[in-house]
Amino acid sequence: MFEFNAEKNYPKETESRVLIRFQDCDPLRHLNNAKYFDYFFNAREDQVPKLYGVEMMDFIKKYKAAWVIYNHNISYVKPAMVGEWVRIKSRILWHNHNTVILEYFMTDDNEVQLKTLLWTTMRYVTLAEGKSTDHEGAVDQFLTATSMSVDISGIQIKERVKALIHELK
Repeated sequence: MFEFNAEKNYPKETESRVLIRFQDCDPLRHLNNAKYFDYFFNAREDQVPKLYGVEMMDFIKKYKAAWVIYNHNISYVKPAMVGEWVRIKSRILWHNHNTVILEYFMTDDNEVQLKTLLWTTMRYVTLAEGKSTDHEGAVDQFLTATSMSVDISGIQIKERVKALIHELK
C-alpha cells in the first residue's frame, strides 16, 4: 500500500521501452489502432508498482472503490510499425476529488517522433453501487504526490500534440 513520504520526490512520469509485436499489427504492418490502448495500459500497469510501490488492487480492496473510464481522446500522429522499439510514457495530468485525467504518449525509440497521444478520463466509483465517491487516504496522497496538476481546462488535444511534437524536436 502507498505510504506518503514528505521527504521523497515522486516521479511524475512513467516510461517503458516496448517492441511492437507482429500479432498486434494490421496487414500494412502498422500497430492496430485498438492495440495502442493495450500497449499504453500495460506499460503503466508495469511501471506504477516499480516506481511507487503501489498495486492498484490494494487500493480497490481497501477503499472498495475503483476508477471507471468514461472518456478517451486519442490522436494518431505517426504509425508504430511491426518490429519497432518505442517509448511509452504516462502521467496523471490532473485530478480532483473524484476524477483523474491520465496522459499517455508513444514516441519512437529515440524520442524524437510522436506517434500517438491519449487522454483517458476516469471517475472514482464505489464497487457496491457504482456511484461516484471521493478519493480518500492513501489514494488521495498518491494522486497528489504523482500528479502533474496541469490546468487543462483550455487545452485541446490538437494543441497538446503540437506542444509534444515541439518538445521532442
